[in-house]
Amino acid sequence: ILTAPLPQERGGNNSFTHEALTLKYKLDNQFELVFVVGFQKILTLTYVDKLIDDVHKEFRDKYRNEFQQKGALGLLNGTFDFKDDFMRLLRDAEESSKVRAPTVMKTFEQSLKSQKTVKCMIETRGEKPKEKVKNKKNKGSKKDGTEAVAAPSKASVSDKQLSAAGDKEELTKDEILQKNREEFFRRHMKAGEKSRSPKPDAQKEKGKKPRVWDLGNSNAKVLDYSNSATNGSAEACPVEEFDPDMALGDKNREPGRLYDLEYESEDEAEEEKVVQNPSKPSVKKGGLGGMFGMLKGLVGSKSLTREDMDPVLEKMKDHLIAKNVAAEIAVQLCESVAKKLEGKVMGTFTTVTSTVKQALQEALVQILQPQRRVDVLRDVMDAQRHRRPYVVTFCGVNGVGKSTNLAKISFWLIENGFSVLIAACDTFRAGAVEQLRTHTRRLNALHPPESHGGRTMVQLYEKGYGKDAAGIAMEAISYARNQGFDVVLVDTAGRMQDNAPLMTALAKLIAVNAPDLVLFVGEALVGNEAVDQLVKFNKALADHSMAQTPRLIDGIVLTKFDTIDDKVGAAISMTYITSKPIVFVGTGQTYCDLRSLNAKAVVAALMKA
Repeated sequence: ILTAPLPQERGGNNSFTHEALTLKYKLDNQFELVFVVGFQKILTLTYVDKLIDDVHKEFRDKYRNEFQQKGALGLLNGTFDFKDDFMRLLRDAEESSKVRAPTVMKTFEQSLKSQKTVKCMIETRGEKPKEKVKNKKNKGSKKDGTEAVAAPSKASVSDKQLSAAGDKEELTKDEILQKNREEFFRRHMKAGEKSRSPKPDAQKEKGKKPRVWDLGNSNAKVLDYSNSATNGSAEACPVEEFDPDMALGDKNREPGRLYDLEYESEDEAEEEKVVQNPSKPSVKKGGLGGMFGMLKGLVGSKSLTREDMDPVLEKMKDHLIAKNVAAEIAVQLCESVAKKLEGKVMGTFTTVTSTVKQALQEALVQILQPQRRVDVLRDVMDAQRHRRPYVVTFCGVNGVGKSTNLAKISFWLIENGFSVLIAACDTFRAGAVEQLRTHTRRLNALHPPESHGGRTMVQLYEKGYGKDAAGIAMEAISYARNQGFDVVLVDTAGRMQDNAPLMTALAKLIAVNAPDLVLFVGEALVGNEAVDQLVKFNKALADHSMAQTPRLIDGIVLTKFDTIDDKVGAAISMTYITSKPIVFVGTGQTYCDLRSLNAKAVVAALMKA
């Protein structure tokens, strides 16, 4: 049992593993105690949680008076006679895990099938409706114990109604058929007259006319690549004409700088003004009631309990889910905040809502701030000193924007003075190589070799379609080393996390080429799916890797951030589940729309009502 200042929790995880040992701890905020259990990681102990809860309750209740008088720090050097109690609780916990009886299956006599008779299972063609009625009546009358009397009488009434309906149907069957035929021919004749009427007025010309788009090219020869002998090489393809301002976006930006993600809070100020105006007459009408309304929910020098926080946490959980945080993670976050605040003594003029909200904001900021910062520019310069290229591999599911954001990162690296080789390792998707070729031409037009002393700043390494992606990446890295490129950006094919063959191929590419940085590209539009994607990608990389210490995801690129307004929960879900930083944030369609994550701005958007 340890008495110490409370540690900083990250995401509510109450366990810590170091080599072959695992530590589990429980916090007591009221007396500032930490209860720790240590055991070998290889052991599967099911009673650890029960043991630590029982020890916490027993120890706190036994020495409560001494803690209240002297405090936990005042008893730090004291001794506690708790060994016998601990051994008793340990034996009870061990016995409770052994005594659990296995679930006993029901016998045939206890099942519902045994209550059915053979007669009720026999189906007769004419008596099928009658049996259904009997069964329903029997079920409803078993409670009163009068099924033998009530069922026949009710069944007889229903039989009379069914027989009467049947006689009526047999008598009018021919008449109904005749009426239906007449109705059908009447409708058919009316439809035929309507369809014939417009023909003499206007005759439509036969054949289709080609649609002409407003921004399209009417010259078909320009769009015909079928007889091209260049095979799409960058040197022979015609140079595209495009507006550089459209590709760059903001003209006033500082070249090479990665700006922080910003969140405009002007809407919040407008909402506060709107809310303040109607609140004025309520004070006049209410008198003392308005004053008591202001003081409602205030807690005066008392310790917080779970009952006090549950209503507020429930609203916070729903709010997080509405902001696109995965439901499972929202529950775990609220549980972490409850454990952190339980037993904490509140101030005189502090509401439970404001305290819980403040604690949740601090937890969210801590989750978004990376444990290990990824500084790409520093790592590239370090690779330059060792005279080797810095390799970055992009992976993710289909359609999240891997190639587009790869081009944005290429532009950012070029503006910082680094040459880039793009490896086209997506040999599956049609048009993937052509897309990267277009980006390469545009980036070379924005940064021509003449502006960099005759040095080509970006080049595409391609081998076509249907080839081995791992082999192409290896050749591209070797080519970059020989040609003196600073960075190699490896584009891979999009794949679903459940596709085992493609995940095996990705694990092979990463294991063979050992990139410096593995970035998972995910879109900000997903909610619960983000957790499933990241967990299964990491699991697949670990399972299909041949190395003893498999290479997993190092960082995240969050795309389409400009499409979600304030529903920024995907950032929380991704960083919580992997504890990896969000290295880049894609916010638009131009090459300059690349940002670094600002944790406080994201949390401000997340907590906005």
